[in-house]
Amino acid sequence: MPHAFKFFRAGGFDQVRIDTAADLMALRELDQKLWVALSCPVKGIEFDTRSLALIDTDNDGHVRAPELLAAIDWSAARLNDPALLAQQLDGVPLAAIKDEAILAAASGLLPEGGAMVTVATASAAEAEYSARALAAWEAAGSAVKPLGEATEAACAAVAALKEKLDDFFVRCRLASFDVRAGEAMNASDDALKSLGAAALSAAHADIAALPLARVGAGATVPLGAGSDSGINPAWGQRIATFREAAVVPLLGAREAVSESDWLAVQDQLAPYVAWQAAKPAGLPPEAEAVRDLERLARYVRDLMPLANNFVAFRDFYTHQGKATFQIGTLYLDGRSAELCVAVNDAVKHAALAGLSRICLVYCDCVRNGEKLSIAAAFTAGDSDQLMAGRNGVFYDRQGRDWNATITKLVEHPISLRQAFWSPYKRLMRMVGEQLQKLAASKAAAIEGKLGEAAVGVGKKVEGPPAKPAAQQAFDVGKFAGIFAAIGLAVGAIGTVLAGVMTGLLALKWWQMPLAVGGLMLLISAPAMVLAWFKLRSRNLGPILDANGWAVNARARINIPFGTSLTQLAQLPEGAERALTDPYAEKERPWKTYLAIALIVFVAAAWWTR
Repeated sequence: MPHAFKFFRAGGFDQVRIDTAADLMALRELDQKLWVALSCPVKGIEFDTRSLALIDTDNDGHVRAPELLAAIDWSAARLNDPALLAQQLDGVPLAAIKDEAILAAASGLLPEGGAMVTVATASAAEAEYSARALAAWEAAGSAVKPLGEATEAACAAVAALKEKLDDFFVRCRLASFDVRAGEAMNASDDALKSLGAAALSAAHADIAALPLARVGAGATVPLGAGSDSGINPAWGQRIATFREAAVVPLLGAREAVSESDWLAVQDQLAPYVAWQAAKPAGLPPEAEAVRDLERLARYVRDLMPLANNFVAFRDFYTHQGKATFQIGTLYLDGRSAELCVAVNDAVKHAALAGLSRICLVYCDCVRNGEKLSIAAAFTAGDSDQLMAGRNGVFYDRQGRDWNATITKLVEHPISLRQAFWSPYKRLMRMVGEQLQKLAASKAAAIEGKLGEAAVGVGKKVEGPPAKPAAQQAFDVGKFAGIFAAIGLAVGAIGTVLAGVMTGLLALKWWQMPLAVGGLMLLISAPAMVLAWFKLRSRNLGPILDANGWAVNARARINIPFGTSLTQLAQLPEGAERALTDPYAEKERPWKTYLAIALIVFVAAAWWTR
């Protein structure tokens, strides 16, 4: 019978529940279209890097679905009871190991009466075996170096000529076998003629393809230097190196190398070549069981939490813990942002992550010379005070604090409250900017007039030059036009305000608040509707895809869940709060006067209506 999976609804889609070892081992049956992710990076996430590297069997830096399934099958085949995979122990009990080789390795590591090999113990044993194997290999090397430390250079010189020298001596043996082969084994006339039309150098490929030297029965390879050495020019430098590094130290000085000399050089260096080939990349073959023990201990501990952060995003959507891609918490602008991901290139990441429709703040974090770049999602509050250059503090998953500085901001709506007030904030910002520009221009004009006045005092004795009548008329007309335009603007604004007030006064008293509220809602409605659609379509996928994940679902972040990812500053429960501020600005009762004037105006208008 097929396995009966259970699902939970989160993020706007169904996610599989992986509660038991049976759920874990049946994942091969689950259609991969129902997996939340099909690949995750080995680095840049909060998960044991060594465990991920063991699962990543092709060493491409990503754990993919087939590799996760293979790790589950491998573990189940080596345990007496695969139900152990659901217990997330910090290692593997001795009684649970089914594989005899792994069991023997585990028994050798445990003291008498020991019951479980922890991940730390198995990892230390693997590292010890690797170091021991490397030390043994290095010790064996001293006996296979006929030239001491110069042996490596001799082997390199031999390797550079091996194919060409083997080719030469085979040609010579053919010439000994049949006289007719003598000339045929040398360069043909056509091959030499084809070189005549080309621009030649010693490194020319067609020259290098010619025989190393003149082929003949019993011929040798000359070792002399110079243009008359009889060596193919393309190979002259390598022959010289071969002579000095290998032939002379091993065979003594000579003018040429015969085939027997060539074989003798190789025989003397063969033990060193074999020793180099035997350099251990990790554990020696007899210690494979120790490596498998470490793998099994890590898989028992890590496969279940990995599946719940890969096949499903259970930890993220249920808040039972932090997801693997959440690397810490950013504290900034009176808020804490819990959805923080590692970033290598902010510009490149933002190009794709911006499609998530989530307000993202990119920060460079520095701590004791270390540097880390993050992207933090702000999903509650507003973005008024989020700008490049602001500083905060980032706490990683190990509790270490980093100095964080905003470097880039990808703006999207954060909340409906922000969208409601955004038209009024833009209006106030625009009015403030215009007032500042007006004040600056007035100040500049006054400074200019004061300067003119100072100059005029100095020239008063001589008398100011008479201003042309045409110029005076022009200035008068100009200022008259400006005042007329200002008057029209003030009149238009007054007309609008009068119309609004007239409409309000035509209403009953209890209808006025409703009318004001409706007017505000009418102004804010477009911004709120647009923000509502964007907030409902926020998607986690582009943020993770930009980090190398292969997210397979539309992992949405709706308004209530998004709000829970960013915490606003709140006073602790039971805290006492003093509302008296000794440094508060003194307030004038203008609000009271304005309210009284408005009441009197409304009453008078109603009475005279």
